[in-house]
Amino acid sequence: MQGPTEVPAPVQAAYSYCEAVTGQQARNFAYGIRLLPTDKRQAMSALYSFSRRVDDIGDGTLALEAKRDRLEGTRELLKRIRQGAVDEDDIDPVAVALADAARRFPLPLGGLDELIDGVLMDVRGESYETWDDLKTYCRCVAGAIGRLSLGVFGTQPGARGAERAPEYADTLGLALQLTNILRDVREDAGNGRTYLPADDLAKFGCSAGFRSATPPPGSDFAGLVHFEVRRARALFAEGYRLLPMLDRRSGACVAAMAGIYRRLLDRIERDPEAVLRGRVSLPGREKAYVAVRGLSGLDARHVTRKKLRGRV
Repeated sequence: MQGPTEVPAPVQAAYSYCEAVTGQQARNFAYGIRLLPTDKRQAMSALYSFSRRVDDIGDGTLALEAKRDRLEGTRELLKRIRQGAVDEDDIDPVAVALADAARRFPLPLGGLDELIDGVLMDVRGESYETWDDLKTYCRCVAGAIGRLSLGVFGTQPGARGAERAPEYADTLGLALQLTNILRDVREDAGNGRTYLPADDLAKFGCSAGFRSATPPPGSDFAGLVHFEVRRARALFAEGYRLLPMLDRRSGACVAAMAGIYRRLLDRIERDPEAVLRGRVSLPGREKAYVAVRGLSGLDARHVTRKKLRGRV
């Protein structure tokens, strides 16, 4: 990683654009990255803005072939970024910001190719028979982002087990994505998408889907939600092993974002049918508490104590 350098005005403007996009479109994410120093916050905003562009293509109203063409166009842009072929005065601010971030940090840009692959799965309307099938999708759209984020955060010199940091970052991405899938189950159904594994839906009598504010007749919807919540909690527990490997502010950022989603899980667990009535969210004061807890290092210390007791 390069040391601190003066950011040229066009690049600074590109980063400002990306930070505005992040603040408008991803409140939970933006809340977490506020805890980072400027260069890391800007790099994370560039990653988010590129990822958002890919997601918006997949979620948009274009015809399927047009979506595929646009996604391949984004892949070509990523190739230019990887080759260092984007100038600081390029007209695309996201490309300028991401190219600068890739020069400053060791970003595994192949993760963004994986993201494009995952969105192509959405475009094709793929569904998932088993958890292993869904994990493949989640690794593309979220695990890869975890590994890219680790490229920005880095690990502390001499951190024990740091060779496994990418694995833990990937697993945290899976935990966040499964939480998103639970939270958005009604919205996704309205868009013709089902992410939860067909095996799980059948087990709990939910194969009919979630197109209304009430569960399918005769189903054990609460049982399904509690089953998936336990799975997400196990992923969080594994992914949290990353925290003691990060510096204080990077660890605080990860703890804040993950903590917000863990609290969403708590709310969903208490009232499973809430996800059928609307989007479950946290008030600002609760997000602030999570951020302070992360910044204090409480979560990282808790993980370290559990590791010493052999519990994680």
